[in-house]
Amino acid sequence: MQQGIYHVPVMLQQVIEGLKIDPSGVYVDCTFGGGGHSKAILEKLNKAGRLIAFDQDEDAKKNLPTGQAGVPVDERLIFIPQNFRHLQNFLRLHKIKEVDGIVADLGVSSYQFDKAERGFSTRFNADMDMRMDQRQSLLAMDVLKNYPEEKLHKIFEQYGEITNSKTLARTIIEQRSKTSMKTSNDFKNAVHTSVKGNPNKYFAQVFQALRIEVNDELEALTEMLRQSMDVLKENGRIAVITFHSLEDRIVKNFFRGIDEAKTDVVYGTKSESPIHIITKKPIIPGEQEIRQNPRARSAKLRIAEKKKFKTKIII
Repeated sequence: MQQGIYHVPVMLQQVIEGLKIDPSGVYVDCTFGGGGHSKAILEKLNKAGRLIAFDQDEDAKKNLPTGQAGVPVDERLIFIPQNFRHLQNFLRLHKIKEVDGIVADLGVSSYQFDKAERGFSTRFNADMDMRMDQRQSLLAMDVLKNYPEEKLHKIFEQYGEITNSKTLARTIIEQRSKTSMKTSNDFKNAVHTSVKGNPNKYFAQVFQALRIEVNDELEALTEMLRQSMDVLKENGRIAVITFHSLEDRIVKNFFRGIDEAKTDVVYGTKSESPIHIITKKPIIPGEQEIRQNPRARSAKLRIAEKKKFKTKIII
């Protein structure tokens, strides 16, 4: 595995410790990427253990552990080239009903940011692509070219937290009939009058918003979290690493929502929460890790454990 080249795994030790790995257990890496978290999990598993790794990016396959002529060398690993929003369906396909743990690192990989033609980074002049899965049809340039003003406004406001999102949306509508927005330079030149504050920071937020929309990232995350509760075994754990406030809010609220006991007002029963939040506050990288990997600076790790569902009578 070439995780050092493709992507440096964030908070690797904290994730592995947080999962409390059973050597003969079944685990899911929702975001294989460079294979860093997967490699560490496999090192903890015995011959009976299994790891199912998801990644919708075709390039991630290059990081699978292989021997001569590219033949897979670890039979414990099943690689699924799909978005993790299909978690439950593909586990069923492989006749896996329950798993002992799930990890998801939601960061865009260093490889994806550094590969100019993918269009993720503001540093390069490349086509406004931004697809994680190159098989899908929607590109960032399509969003800019075809979305109505109101929808653009909401995307930039909600996904990029851009203060003048309405002005930016209006500028795009005005300019797209006059000039091309096919490349990142085309786009930046077309909307330069709308930039507020530091241009680098501004466009980083704009690109984030477009990337989230193109890949439907927040809805995919929500779907995966919901399915995780169905596939996790009792005492199984889920560890999620987020990199911006929108993702972290979804994970935090999901864990808290499940953690709250609910009362049936008709029958007077109270259902105990099926989940225990391990990290009341998110774990963040230490100073040394941030120095070695500056992109880890915004990372937050949240861990929860599934408990046995019980119901008790309120007297």
